[in-house]
Amino acid sequence: MTVVQYFWGRYKYRLRFTSWPCLQSGNDSRPIYLPMEVCTIIEGQRFTRKLNEKQVTGILRATCERPRDREKSILKMVEHNNYSADKLAQEFGIDVTDKMVNVQARVLPPPMLKYHESGKDKACAPSVGQWNMIGKKMINGGNVQRWTCLNFSRLHIDGVKRFCGDLVKMCNAIGMVFNPMPVVEILSASANNIEGALKHAHQSAHNLQLLIVILPDVTGHYGKVKKVCETDLGIVSQCLKPDKVERANKQYFENVALKVNVKVGGRNTALQQALTRQIPLVTDLPTIFFGADVTHPAAGDDSSPSIAAVVASMDWPEITKYKAVVSAQLPRQEIIQDLYCTGTDPEKGTPVHSGMMRELLVSFFQKTKHKPSRIIFYRDGVSEGQFAQVLMYEMDAIRKACASLQEDYQPPVTFVVVQKRHHTRLFPEVHGKETDKSGNILPGTVVDTNICHPTEFDFYLCSHAGIQGTSRPTHYHVLFDENRFTADGLQLLTNNLCYTYARCTRSVSVVPPAYYAHLAAFRARYYDEPLEGWDSASIVSGGTRESAATGTGAAGPPVTFRRLPRIRDNVKDVMFYC
Repeated sequence: MTVVQYFWGRYKYRLRFTSWPCLQSGNDSRPIYLPMEVCTIIEGQRFTRKLNEKQVTGILRATCERPRDREKSILKMVEHNNYSADKLAQEFGIDVTDKMVNVQARVLPPPMLKYHESGKDKACAPSVGQWNMIGKKMINGGNVQRWTCLNFSRLHIDGVKRFCGDLVKMCNAIGMVFNPMPVVEILSASANNIEGALKHAHQSAHNLQLLIVILPDVTGHYGKVKKVCETDLGIVSQCLKPDKVERANKQYFENVALKVNVKVGGRNTALQQALTRQIPLVTDLPTIFFGADVTHPAAGDDSSPSIAAVVASMDWPEITKYKAVVSAQLPRQEIIQDLYCTGTDPEKGTPVHSGMMRELLVSFFQKTKHKPSRIIFYRDGVSEGQFAQVLMYEMDAIRKACASLQEDYQPPVTFVVVQKRHHTRLFPEVHGKETDKSGNILPGTVVDTNICHPTEFDFYLCSHAGIQGTSRPTHYHVLFDENRFTADGLQLLTNNLCYTYARCTRSVSVVPPAYYAHLAAFRARYYDEPLEGWDSASIVSGGTRESAATGTGAAGPPVTFRRLPRIRDNVKDVMFYC
């Protein structure tokens, strides 16, 4: 029986558009195909797939409200819903007030930031969550002797050379040592041959420390550039958009210089308290900071893996340089599978220890010549329902990774979950008073009573100054604390770290280790996209880091995902994800 016969026999409906594609309902493992013409779309449904840039801009414009307006619209909504008159609420004895709750808050002071002694300003006190580089030099400027530039845009080569000259001047002005002459001539290349041009640049200039890449005018090539540079050739790159290059001003050069410096192993600034060893439970003994995050594929994409990223501080006591390791795992799996792994040596038959945690602990020891005496672990992206599961599995992996290095090695651990996806908003009691320029609460505002857990250790911290819309405070929930931090101590430490983010001269809304882990996981998503002509044999089974794995999803057949290509060691050693 054909589909046309079925619809006529069953529904007395004659299909007219038999050449149209069908709509797929159901799930990927048991799809149900329906002819388009017999379907109607119910209006008002939420679209769960990825939005394009134009749609995202439209949504932000529609939902972005200043604090005063956001508060009014919330109160108006509560009044409209009239919860007090709801029969079910009355039956259960629930009474909902129509006013917002007043909470006690404190504003933590900003930290002093240290810059190089040769600058006019040797230290800096941020004002309302921001500062600038005027009169300052990076505390540790990177040294770039071997660099060049590739232009894939329509910009004229003379303009590109001028831009590179101005960028070099800015880098040298704020504390770097940057050779004004590129190691090979700055070239333009076709956007149709990005891979070939990158490989040619790599062959022409051995031991290239930095490649400046001006992207094509059409978007969508950034991921390919990063994948080839970081996993295939081992080149640290700085990508720039052609429209930004064309109208670059001093501020733009400064921002690019901050990113370039950390990518070549420099350090932009450091907490003065860290350098003078005055941070309790951090600077007295070697302490390592971890950040971890897992990013999942877009809704509806069940073929791509989830990607876990873990970063760890590689300097002590400064706590500014972070090394990242990434790993692919089964889709939608929140627990980091490769935090600690064991295997067997195929030749000797002896057990082999590996995993992200172990690799980073070893790197810390190699860089600082110290074993970490304390571990502070910031874990992003865990919902409340997964707290127990994540804590149990990941704390166990941390313990095993430490024990695999030395039998009695068990440094005390503080495990903090970082949450941004919540609906708590904090408004000033009096609008226009005690606020930043955008009308939001001041950076450093912390709340740890009334709206927090009655018995557990958690707090809301708004560490950044708002730019537009209503600031969303970050919720920090301490699940495990062997270092015995006081509430004040951990709040102040977390707030101070938010001023050490490398990419800008502003305090950020999420503690940098967690922020960097998010950036690294997002970067590794580009590595999962196969380039033209790449071997499809990269889809294999086995559960180790940087290899693929198979597993059975709830819907039936095994889920297989591509392994991530290995990031080159010289790239991995610096903050390439910035």
